[in-house]
Amino acid sequence: MPAILATSAAAPTTRSRPYRTARLAGRSLAYCATLVPVALLALVSAPVGGTGAAVARWRALRTGLLGAPPTAAPSRRPGLAAVFSHALFSLLLGAMALLPLGVTLLMVLRGVLYGVVDPGPYDHSWGGPTRAGAWLAHFLVGLPLSAAALAALIGIAAVHQRLTRGLDGERRAPWLIPTVLLIALAGALLFVAWTHQI
Repeated sequence: MPAILATSAAAPTTRSRPYRTARLAGRSLAYCATLVPVALLALVSAPVGGTGAAVARWRALRTGLLGAPPTAAPSRRPGLAAVFSHALFSLLLGAMALLPLGVTLLMVLRGVLYGVVDPGPYDHSWGGPTRAGAWLAHFLVGLPLSAAALAALIGIAAVHQRLTRGLDGERRAPWLIPTVLLIALAGALLFVAWTHQI
């Protein structure tokens, strides 16, 4: 688990690994859900003098939602080009995060709540013809999909947080931008494949 997403140093270390993983997944889910609106706000506000506020929002997300330790005061303030390009990359990652967020939502609606949202008949449903069998089958199919979606959200949050550290003057790793573009390509291919299955 990357140290960049570790919980704060004040948190007790006696908590179990499943608890820490669930907490990280929940924080990453909330973090990824905010990427698109915060990026859009930065794209609108940065050109009219809101670069400082945009950077402060990104830092607040890192420390508040992910529990990352605050960074030291940056040696220089990022300019408009840096904030604008960061907002564009954030928007791209946020759009890609919508896919695993959607899978997680579908797991709740079509897995956990399947028998409530689908009144039947269940003759041709997975696990049918009974309501209980169909409900259980949909729930069990959704478990690995939601686990993969949460893992993807943890990865997207880690990449974005590493990207945000560049606003504080840290040098970007050479693999970071290609990784963002690879995530975008994979997400676009997955979305196209999914739309052809509908």
